[in-house]
Amino acid sequence: MKVTDSFKDRQQTAAAAKARLAARLKTLPKADDPAVLARAAERRALEEARAARRAARAEAAAAADLAAREAAAAQAAADAERAVAEAAAQKARRDERYAARKARVGR
Repeated sequence: MKVTDSFKDRQQTAAAAKARLAARLKTLPKADDPAVLARAAERRALEEARAARRAARAEAAAAADLAAREAAAAQAAADAERAVAEAAAQKARRDERYAARKARVGR
């Protein structure tokens, strides 16, 4: 647009642009065109495949999380058993020392 364009020039330019846009829109394929339908079907198939991959990844992540939680629970159980065994061993050593002291004192 030039500074010297008149209002009528701007109107004609806008009308020409609208006409070009309308002509371009008329050449676009309609929604029931086989090519459009084929592209839409292809997009749906791709989206379904993506959804299946997302579901598989989520399932794998859930399985890995479950395995990690089970391993942590097993480790916690082993630690608890080890602590109980250590406490029993400490008690046995304490009882031996107590019995030895009683034997020395002569009671």
